[in-house]
Amino acid sequence: MGFELFSDKGKSIPVIGKYDVLIGGGGPAGVAAAVAAARNGAKTFLIEQLGFLGGSASGSLVTPLMLNRAGSDDLNRGILDEVKGRLASSLNEANDERGIADPNWFDPEMLKFVLEELALESGVEILYHTFVADVVLENCDLVGLILENKSGRQVVYGKVTVDATGDADIAVKSGVPFESGRPPHGTNQAMSLRFLMGNVNLARLSEFWTSIGGEPQSSGSLHIFMVWGRGSALEPIFRKAVEDGILDESDGDYFQAFSVPGRPGELAFNCPRISDKVNGADVFHLTQAQINGRKAIKRLIDFCRKYLPGCEKAYLVAVAPMVGVRESRRIIGEYVLTASDVLQARKFPDAIVRNAYPIDIHRARTSEAASRDEATGCEYGNVPEGDYHEIPYRCLVPKGVDGLLVAGRCISATFEAQSSIRIQPNCYSLGQAAGTAAALSVNQNIKPRELDGIKLRNILKEQGANL
Repeated sequence: MGFELFSDKGKSIPVIGKYDVLIGGGGPAGVAAAVAAARNGAKTFLIEQLGFLGGSASGSLVTPLMLNRAGSDDLNRGILDEVKGRLASSLNEANDERGIADPNWFDPEMLKFVLEELALESGVEILYHTFVADVVLENCDLVGLILENKSGRQVVYGKVTVDATGDADIAVKSGVPFESGRPPHGTNQAMSLRFLMGNVNLARLSEFWTSIGGEPQSSGSLHIFMVWGRGSALEPIFRKAVEDGILDESDGDYFQAFSVPGRPGELAFNCPRISDKVNGADVFHLTQAQINGRKAIKRLIDFCRKYLPGCEKAYLVAVAPMVGVRESRRIIGEYVLTASDVLQARKFPDAIVRNAYPIDIHRARTSEAASRDEATGCEYGNVPEGDYHEIPYRCLVPKGVDGLLVAGRCISATFEAQSSIRIQPNCYSLGQAAGTAAALSVNQNIKPRELDGIKLRNILKEQGANL
């Protein structure tokens, strides 16, 4: 095989490199995979569609990290600890109470710098503004990727590829079987289009939140929320705003806002929730989510200014360039994690991640969902108190294709189980496991599915994972 030109349907495409490990997607899973692969001796190439790293964390403004603890024990360690440490050291302590007290809260803009520096220092090569257009297969063995960007099309070869796209884009192009949505209708979880609002008097807003019955909080660690029927102190105010014509009924399906470390006077909103046309792997659904989301953001800003003391002079800082997708495609792997595994705190000899985050399903307002559930909302299921379940390495190994591993929210799991493991801390840990496994497979000249998962677990533990 030559490595200068590649022929695709009669057209010659330049080959830009030959690597040990290719990583598709620069979110938490992709960055952790790239860093782990490079540190374990693999020549590593990271491909990202945007001009920065962080994926949903930075591009969808998904901040803060969700806690994943068994008792007081943080279950996600290793590379994630390094990211948290670098983020904390970047903060202005005089202006940031929350960032020093809790490293799980972060500035999504600073995260772009931290992840890029971490990847480059580890020896990772990065290519921004690039999509994976297709794959190069040889007898069900993935050997390369066809890329597309402003410069045209290129081919890059790799001995092992890690799909960290979030939507299993590479796996699906390779022919890996997959599922999407909740059986039997295939309805996906609701999405969000998050935004930032500035010039907020956080102290005044915090006082107001406490005065209406909200849990007392400092302005540096402010968290306010409202979901219809869940006892929020804001519900009567939301109801009045709907009656006044300021908000739509759907705006109260899910409302949540956090202060942002290192950015005094700002709130990050985990809303509006997109509850119709919720397939994150459908470009038409994503387009409609951006359009409808911006309309809802205008209503929410108007509501905040008129009804929430401290927000009278607030302004829009940014709308996320990416829609926040909780769940889309999920591969079928050598093992499919189930809700029973989660709720029964099941352990595995080849475990590569521990998780105690609950099953957390954000239902959508669709005709299919309505036939199944009487009202929109959330569903929860908890791991036994103080315990955790484990995710086996086999969930990262897809059926039917060699030379490929999958990391992040699109690993092999049922709809319910995926709603528990999809959070960012787990994505970092899944990425570290996938990158380490990819490098080990290259070093041992074996397929990823042939790698001993128990040995992988031991190596991950030696390199800082909590296993």
